[in-house]
Amino acid sequence: MAGNIVLCGFMGCGKTTVGKRTAKLMKRSFCDLDEYIEQKAGMTISDIFAQQGEAAFRQMENEAVREISKAGDMVVACGGGTVLRQENVEAFHENGSLILFLDVPLRVLQERLKTDTTRPLLQKPDRNKVIADLYRQRIAKYRRAADVTVHAIAPFWIVAKKVAAIGNRLLENLEENPEKT
Repeated sequence: MAGNIVLCGFMGCGKTTVGKRTAKLMKRSFCDLDEYIEQKAGMTISDIFAQQGEAAFRQMENEAVREISKAGDMVVACGGGTVLRQENVEAFHENGSLILFLDVPLRVLQERLKTDTTRPLLQKPDRNKVIADLYRQRIAKYRRAADVTVHAIAPFWIVAKKVAAIGNRLLENLEENPEKT
């Protein structure tokens, strides 16, 4: 069983879209961590935030990371805040997962997210400022959590091919040199 390919990055960077295509290319299962949490909780992420708060959501997220990281041969799309917690990064790495950061410039993210109504953290006035502030707070943490940074401004199918190639190469290297895990 090979470890998971975990995609992290800021909301709107393409984790789910790229992840689904990457999973097909690599002949792996796909898991969107937020959807997994919603199914387990029986409510949407927005409802979890509204009814139970962000702290409760982050606890659910950590439990989901621990469960998913034990399964192998998957491509996992994290939520935008998942790898901001070191315990989540460690849980992925403990089980042989590779974390790839989908790096997209701030201005592109702002454009992609300008009409989004599904993300609780963005439902505030002056959305571009909120996005910029969050981006500045998170960017260094994404880079630290990642084993590899993938420049992800290209169309999603090109990014997915790049991610699949990187994932296959890194997983082959780990199988040949297991002491590096």
